Amino acid sequence: MQSEKLRETLESKDDLFTDILGQESIKKELKSALISGRNIIIVGPPGIGKTTLAKNVAKISGLNNFVRIQGSPDITVEDILGDIDPIKALKYGPLSIEAFQKGKIFKADKGVLFFDELNRCPEKVQNALLQVLEEKKATIGSYDVDFDLDFIFIATMNPEDSSTEKLSDVLLDRFDILYMGYPESRAIEENIVKLKGKKICEVPEKMLRLIVYFIRALREEKELEKKPSVRATLGLYERSQANAMLSGRKKVVLEDIKEAIISVISHRISLKPSVKYLESTTEFVERQFKKLNTERLHDESGGEG
Repeated sequence: MQSEKLRETLESKDDLFTDILGQESIKKELKSALISGRNIIIVGPPGIGKTTLAKNVAKISGLNNFVRIQGSPDITVEDILGDIDPIKALKYGPLSIEAFQKGKIFKADKGVLFFDELNRCPEKVQNALLQVLEEKKATIGSYDVDFDLDFIFIATMNPEDSSTEKLSDVLLDRFDILYMGYPESRAIEENIVKLKGKKICEVPEKMLRLIVYFIRALREEKELEKKPSVRATLGLYERSQANAMLSGRKKVVLEDIKEAIISVISHRISLKPSVKYLESTTEFVERQFKKLNTERLHDESGGEG
């Protein structure tokens, strides 16, 4: 079993998930779940590294096949499990196993099956997965297909996504659920931005701190229903550099950040119903950035005025 092979690796080293900075709590939980051979759902907002963490599992286990299935209301059972090939059915007969064309799940054998946004799948797909996980077989048309497959199953869910299907209790009962949040500290998020962000021109430490502080402050706002992810931090970091370059500067200044905030942030947040009829997201972002700079100037002047 893949989980048994992975166990030795997980027991022999401390920091295995090096592609993710911070998140020590979920790393420990993930190691525990993998050692136990559990199916896993990682729950958390977008842009926090759920996919990166799943890919890291394949990397440390030395598995070459990392198969990703993107959850969608349009996905079908046939996409995942397989279907009858009409050409082969004519050649071998409609009830012949040779007429069966394997789906994506077969490609994950001896590897990692990563199901992104599992809760965006229709009920039929969920039921098909339940049968595979529970009985290692599925009924497709006139066939009872046996799934003698060995893979590590990692799925994700975004609890903030409203365009989703409710996962049945019997399906959830086949998984352990791990909860993943935003970077734990400002220092960790700054390091993520330095590591992952594009380098177009120089970003002074003071400007980087301002970018990260602003995004993290927005996440604390009670008026927001949808919070900005780390992608927003990276976007503001990269766009401010591009603005500086277009203005003929080699270093980012405050104006470069200000020019990017609406384009980068306004669509990545949403206001609570009690607020959105009084103020647009654009106005909200501008107000918060102005508030941040007022506080910043106040701190730099030693709290006077």
